[in-house]
Amino acid sequence: MTVKELFDAGALKYDATRRKVIYCFDDFYGTLLELIPFTPGDRFSFLDLGAGTGLVSALILKRFTNASAHLVDISEKMMEKARERFAGRKNVRFTIADYDQEELPGSYPLVVSAMSIHHLSNAGKQRLMKKIFHTLTPGGCFIHAELALGPTEAAEALYQQRWNRHLESTDIGKEELCAIYERMACDRPATLNHQLSWLRKAGFVDVDCYFKHYNFTVTAGRKPNAP
Repeated sequence: MTVKELFDAGALKYDATRRKVIYCFDDFYGTLLELIPFTPGDRFSFLDLGAGTGLVSALILKRFTNASAHLVDISEKMMEKARERFAGRKNVRFTIADYDQEELPGSYPLVVSAMSIHHLSNAGKQRLMKKIFHTLTPGGCFIHAELALGPTEAAEALYQQRWNRHLESTDIGKEELCAIYERMACDRPATLNHQLSWLRKAGFVDVDCYFKHYNFTVTAGRKPNAP
């Protein structure tokens, strides 16, 4: 199955298991929220790449109530769940598209992505970093909550042991656990050092990793202000 097909199939149960799958959920997504360079009352728009069911956008809009969201995802089923989540909300737009192959829509002061870009090849990741940079307005920020490949085989084995041990300790049903492992088999993460390097090569400044727990990381970079 393709990544799109896997996420189409898992759309109904995706949100219900997210906190159980990501064992550092609060710190992981909490760091993303903390890095957003706006105050709660500010009006701004943001692009959510690989938005899935809209989990990240929902967290952002709960804190920043005057913000507007544009969700992009390749999975029709995931976007159906996102539309249900935001039913009646005029400040949320939806686009079904493959952001790896298509141009990014619009221009934004903030782009976010969580647990999505690791499905691309390394070449695709680098191309996307450049597209995100060009989509941002001057001074805009990209915040990326993502998986990182271990810098060595031993480190990666430790990451996977930690994650698998956690998953096996949850009350996730056997059928859903098998679906999770099937989706994980499509993961193609890059090392943290590579991810940070690609951001800098794309033109981002103030690039850093602001959270890391085993293979879960939150990185960010800023597009320089116009001269």
